[in-house]
Amino acid sequence: MGYLAHCHPFLDGNGRTIMVVHSILAQRAGFSIDWASTDKTAYLQALTKELDSPGKGILDTYLKPLIRPAVSDLKTHIEGAKGLDGGIGDADTVYGRNDDPAVKAQYEQQRLKRNEKVKGS
Repeated sequence: MGYLAHCHPFLDGNGRTIMVVHSILAQRAGFSIDWASTDKTAYLQALTKELDSPGKGILDTYLKPLIRPAVSDLKTHIEGAKGLDGGIGDADTVYGRNDDPAVKAQYEQQRLKRNEKVKGS
């Protein structure tokens, strides 16, 4: 899962996107992550550390104790994760269209930051 985190192509929603992709891949491999048992702050800290030190398995280490047998209802399973239940304050922000110069500038800043991290590794 850490390698997916390092790719983080979006300005926001990377963790949620990774969670969905990982859940589908895990289900196909015969297991799942007990997202409802995660701590949102601890998960985000592990995700951030993984982004700062890609390939070290920090996020994988955080999730390993949460491995369970595969679930059949991924939608309900993923929605059980704290922060994805649609509660107040969990609304996504849409920054604008990707052809908007301001949004393009944000993506360019993110790309440069990611490239600096890779060079520094």
